[in-house]
Amino acid sequence: MPKEFDPRHLVVRVAEIGVVIALVALAISALPGLGQLRSHLEHADPGWVAAAAAAEVGSCAGYVLVFRFTFCARMAWGLSSEIALAEQAANSLLPAGGAGGLALGAWALHQAGMPTNHIGRRTVAFFVVTSAANFLGVILAGIATFSGALPGSRSVLFALIPALLALLATLLVAVSPHLLRRLGSPRPTEDRGRGHRIAERVRGLLTGVADGVDQALALLHAGSFGVVVGSFSYMAFDLAALGCGFAATSHLPAIGTLLLGYLVGQLGNLIPIPGGVGGTEAGLVGMFAIYGVDVSHAAAAVVVYRLFELAVPAILGLPAFVLLRRRLLRADHPAAICAPLAFEPVELVARQ
Repeated sequence: MPKEFDPRHLVVRVAEIGVVIALVALAISALPGLGQLRSHLEHADPGWVAAAAAAEVGSCAGYVLVFRFTFCARMAWGLSSEIALAEQAANSLLPAGGAGGLALGAWALHQAGMPTNHIGRRTVAFFVVTSAANFLGVILAGIATFSGALPGSRSVLFALIPALLALLATLLVAVSPHLLRRLGSPRPTEDRGRGHRIAERVRGLLTGVADGVDQALALLHAGSFGVVVGSFSYMAFDLAALGCGFAATSHLPAIGTLLLGYLVGQLGNLIPIPGGVGGTEAGLVGMFAIYGVDVSHAAAAVVVYRLFELAVPAILGLPAFVLLRRRLLRADHPAAICAPLAFEPVELVARQ
């Protein structure tokens, strides 16, 4: 097992995040100039706070669904749920900008008997399909807000340009398999010396990424229920948790502002610190401030939202990780049933 996933290492991570949360709570309660933020949090509506926690549970369920139907719909629900929830806990605890969960999933699937090439392709596909809902959301929310179909800022800079950039990124992903394969194709005059082996590995990596993107596009094109509904639910329930944070502490901003502030502000989660603590909060509050939301309102909502975005996956995922380790020790390759998928055409696999 990679040392990052050793139980003692995870306990240390839990303690680190606990210390950070305690320091943030101390700062909010003691520092001058934060009176409005303290007031919003002290008078938070318990019903909406509970709704935020429930929404995060729904987001985790969406993650489980999209994980199973992206990697292998033949896998037992217990195994796929344990791996997916353990990934969620790793994403909350490990300083890898979301890559920690994917690494844990790859390790667990390999231990469970899934072929390495299948894991590699499907990991790329999983990243693409879970990102697809966010990119589509930016495109639709940006255009709808700019056109006035949704209430919110009609700024070219903060509504239309994010939509166009997301559309451009989507188009680049769609054509990337062709570009990656051309980039990785052998050169007629390629040196057969010591650099040849490195070039072969690079070509293999580029081809694997291209195959993974093809797999994601095939899954989306086939309209796989688990992939489409799971990916949308994973994003939508998380967004709903943030909306509940606003409702609990102040009031909901315009729907276009909520959508764009959430989708663009989540880029702060890519900063490689445990759970994105600090980066995500700054990104979200900063984006909402740009969109005209009162900073104290945004900060209070983000504090409630982030509390459950970190806590719920950890609470659900750590026991799942313990059960997963026991299953892998007791069962002989429980994911071996997925092995034939590694040798089937992309289009055929997408329909299963």
